[in-house]
Amino acid sequence: MDEEDVQRILSHPNAMFGSDGLPHDEHPHPRLWGTFPRILGHYCRELKLFSLEEAVRRMTGYSAETFGLVDRGVIRPGAFADVTLFDEDKVLDLGYIRRDPRHQSAGIGMVMVNGRPVWQAGRSQPGLGRVRALRHGG
Repeated sequence: MDEEDVQRILSHPNAMFGSDGLPHDEHPHPRLWGTFPRILGHYCRELKLFSLEEAVRRMTGYSAETFGLVDRGVIRPGAFADVTLFDEDKVLDLGYIRRDPRHQSAGIGMVMVNGRPVWQAGRSQPGLGRVRALRHGG
């Protein structure tokens, strides 16, 4: 993709941020783990295409609202506790398509899904239990 086009599209106020990375590919694309760190580190912090708050909104609440994911993408009483803790000064994607597509991104401290840690201290956490796909309105 042309980087100028990417920046133009990401700068549009209606652009949402997400990834179509597939975790079971033999050689996954780095976007699987690096999409959000790239948005936060490169496009937000380094290029200043949008504020940190706007970046987080477009990858959480705006996307959840658009796709009808009730009680997701927001922090408030009664909502699901899907939270990522990151260092805004260090978050950055570090994967490379040919030599190390699974390389961990920098600056991600913890990820919680439904209030349970699923990523902490640089590794996935056991005990997530049964998971399900989120559907429109559910």
